Amino acid sequence: MGLTNNDIFKKLRVAHKLRDDEIVKICALVDFKVTKSELGAIFRNENHPKYMECGDQILRNFLNGLIIHLRGPMPDKKEKQNPDKNT
Repeated sequence: MGLTNNDIFKKLRVAHKLRDDEIVKICALVDFKVTKSELGAIFRNENHPKYMECGDQILRNFLNGLIIHLRGPMPDKKEKQNPDKNT
């Protein structure tokens, strides 16, 4: 059996030393709302009664937000200048 979305999410949280409130802010960068209680359910043990599977949408939005968090927002295409025009 391979890694689940929950496993991937947990590993990313540990690797980047993120707290739940930071994950909420990261998801907000891509206009995705997730609560601390939802995160708590995702990070619980599979056998726990309040365990929740991490869906593809949650993981995808977290990853997109993490990219913005780490690299900063993408510049507008208008701001990018073609280097050939400046010569």
